[in-house]
Amino acid sequence: MGCLQSRHTDAVESKPGSGVNGVAAKPPGKQPAPGAVGCGSQKGVPPTREFSDINQKNYDETGLSHRQVFSLKQSWKGIKRKMEETGVEMFVRLFKTNSDLQTLFQGFKHIQSDDELRSNEALEYHATLVMTTLDDAITHIDNYEFVRQLLHKTGASHIKFEGFHPDNFMQMREPFLEAVRVTLGDRYTENMQTIYTIAITFILQQLIDGIKEAMQAKGITTGAHPAGSVIS
Repeated sequence: MGCLQSRHTDAVESKPGSGVNGVAAKPPGKQPAPGAVGCGSQKGVPPTREFSDINQKNYDETGLSHRQVFSLKQSWKGIKRKMEETGVEMFVRLFKTNSDLQTLFQGFKHIQSDDELRSNEALEYHATLVMTTLDDAITHIDNYEFVRQLLHKTGASHIKFEGFHPDNFMQMREPFLEAVRVTLGDRYTENMQTIYTIAITFILQQLIDGIKEAMQAKGITTGAHPAGSVIS
């Protein structure tokens, strides 16, 4: 708001008859520097140390460079348009290689056919919930603290599900990557595969850390799990 206010003040304080067309000429030394943009920022001026430190922290924690983050966000727009389909594809592929995980889901634990799974409303609902969380994480991937808190909270919420082990999260990595490949088609280049692999590994690890912290707080070892509810 500061920039708009200062320009408005110049116009109001101008007196008729001075300068050109009744607008007071600005005194020497007050003209914007060449290349000035916005509130006095200049092209070629490096980012502040604070901004650089934030970028460096995000890279240190996520493993993604600023350019990779930009590419990921642009690519993810294609996934957002098909969130439900991508999520269902991910779970169908997950259950093909980890059939034991399907038994954790009350709504579709006995379904064997891929076609039946793809049209199951309970799976569609759960897949959409999961993809919404992934969307929040990827959309804000350059905000490490926000993503960390989001994923730790989500991971911790899984402590209530009987039979769920922290390592179950990482089993979703390959099914996720395959589902993204199916949705993006030719846009899923080798470079994007690398970026998505880094991103989903970071995301799943944060979920693991979240449930482990919750289990530790309750005095539960990772090899045991209290009786709880099944995933609906």
